Amino acid sequence: MKIERIETLVCHARMRNWVFVKVVTDQPGLIGWGEATLEWHTRGVTGSIDDLAPLLIGQDPTRVEHLWQTMWRQHFWHGGGIVRSTAISGIDLALWDIVGKAANLPCHKLWGGPVRDYIRLYCHLGGGNMESFYETRVEESARFADLARQAVAQGFTAFKAMAAPPTMPLEGLKPIKAAEACVAGMREAVGDDIDIMVDCHARPSPAMGLKLAHALDPYGLYFFEEPCWPESIEGLARINAAVATPIATGERLTHLAAFRDLFAQRGCDVCQMDLTHCGGFTEARRIAALAEAHRIALAPHNPQGPVSTAASLEFGFSQPSYIICETVHNDVPWRSDVVQEGYTLDKTTRTVRPNTQPGLGVIVNEEEVRKHPFEQEVLQRVNHPDGAVGDW
Repeated sequence: MKIERIETLVCHARMRNWVFVKVVTDQPGLIGWGEATLEWHTRGVTGSIDDLAPLLIGQDPTRVEHLWQTMWRQHFWHGGGIVRSTAISGIDLALWDIVGKAANLPCHKLWGGPVRDYIRLYCHLGGGNMESFYETRVEESARFADLARQAVAQGFTAFKAMAAPPTMPLEGLKPIKAAEACVAGMREAVGDDIDIMVDCHARPSPAMGLKLAHALDPYGLYFFEEPCWPESIEGLARINAAVATPIATGERLTHLAAFRDLFAQRGCDVCQMDLTHCGGFTEARRIAALAEAHRIALAPHNPQGPVSTAASLEFGFSQPSYIICETVHNDVPWRSDVVQEGYTLDKTTRTVRPNTQPGLGVIVNEEEVRKHPFEQEVLQRVNHPDGAVGDW
């Protein structure tokens, strides 16, 4: 069996362009699907996949580890940053899809079989109206509470919200009180049996992240996500040690060594590696083993397209430390028209039973994909009141 060609299919889905990766073999009908979605870098990722393809054409697609090492090491710049790592990830997922199809097994059975009966999903409520966050604190708190009730009505037992405004490197009580009001509103709306997560999007400095973490600690968050820049491992470790709330991070890390350094300093208790950015299944399995050794939970970042979700779930059914899966369920109304999945979703409990189809269990409708061609995403900008550039 040989790889004949590697293609990318771009599908515009409101906030982002999904990048599907198609690896075609010389065996009739045997193809693999992956995803390499990276917001605002679509053309860079597709170009990087084109750059990698000559290394793989004519090779045996079932030699996944060998091909991963080839992609990672054979162009001088190891990995090559987020764009190249995302390209490698998308191809790697597709290669494992081929291996599963060739063996007539779901991917999770290639790695030892399911370690759980179901996986719980959580949704993202989005963020607040940051421009008027302080002037309308009561209204914003009520809006978050309404969104929380809606999520629970849809069957979710857990949800996440960007309930913390962007902050300058150091500020007083205003942003702290605003975030606390929104989280208090959500907790009051849904009670203690629902798990709430807050995503800071790595906007705060370590000092502000610590202040926010202390303020929100009494509300029993399931985890507190990216309270400061991922590059500030010391800051993450300081925050993680200071509060009872588990700190989550890792979505912006792209290789094993970065996670090694994060775990060694106990910068988190929840690892959020992204299967479409961290090197695909091949590298994610190494990261997961390292997390297991440190007794760190896995909750992969997954706001992308349906192939990414299928991959995250396949991974979750094989990993003992996996606790929950992020999902996007209402980004575009035609999501289910583009990809058919092999797993079973119970909408009343928002839990998923294992995929029973070979590989990732996905069927991509290329005709539907072509109905939604590439569009440039709207660039997001954040500026502080004094005009300084902030983090989006």
